[in-house]
Amino acid sequence: MAAVSQLDEKRPAGRPRSEQARKAILDATARLLESATLKSLAIESIAREAGVGKATIYRWWPNKAAIVIDAFFREVEQRTAFEHAPTATEAIRHQVARMVRAIAGTTGRIAAQIIAEGQSDPSVLEHFRAVFLRQRRAAATEIFRNGIANGEFHDDLDIELAIDLIYGPIWYRLMVGHQPLDATFAECLPRLSISALVKTTPSGIPATDGHNNGRGILSMNSGFGPTA
Repeated sequence: MAAVSQLDEKRPAGRPRSEQARKAILDATARLLESATLKSLAIESIAREAGVGKATIYRWWPNKAAIVIDAFFREVEQRTAFEHAPTATEAIRHQVARMVRAIAGTTGRIAAQIIAEGQSDPSVLEHFRAVFLRQRRAAATEIFRNGIANGEFHDDLDIELAIDLIYGPIWYRLMVGHQPLDATFAECLPRLSISALVKTTPSGIPATDGHNNGRGILSMNSGFGPTA
């Protein structure tokens, strides 16, 4: 337990001390996951790597999956944030490309393991949704609302379905592995999916077929969005 004593000696009293230990735990978890899997990871290994006691870990997290989810979120939070862009469409395109890059390697492997773990433990998926998914979807919703306000999208766009349309294929490729999460995919996915959402394509041609009277494919009244 010498490592615990060393960490304790370096910490100041109060909240900063707790935050230092928490950071050490998340850092240790990220390092261990470079070679370990969620299934093989042990709380004891995290405690040893972080230089803390198991009781310190359980002060914040109920299980190892919760630690891994928080470590995952810390890794991808800034890498997948929306950046300022002149239009909502451009903001989405850039963010999708960053999202694909962020989960194409080790980080994506961890995310897939979290989702797999959640199939037998619903609390894992709920923590993943609470920590990561809802925040990302809230950010995307705000971008879409901006796009509606500036006339890029129809007022009755089904935003929840639009988010699924754009981001669903990323998670599908991650989990199934039938096609790569590569640069071509990162460029083509937002271009193709957004063309179904905008009032017009970048070339000025209405993004409609001959049967929806000028409405975007995922308009609430197009026949494909909810009507209630």
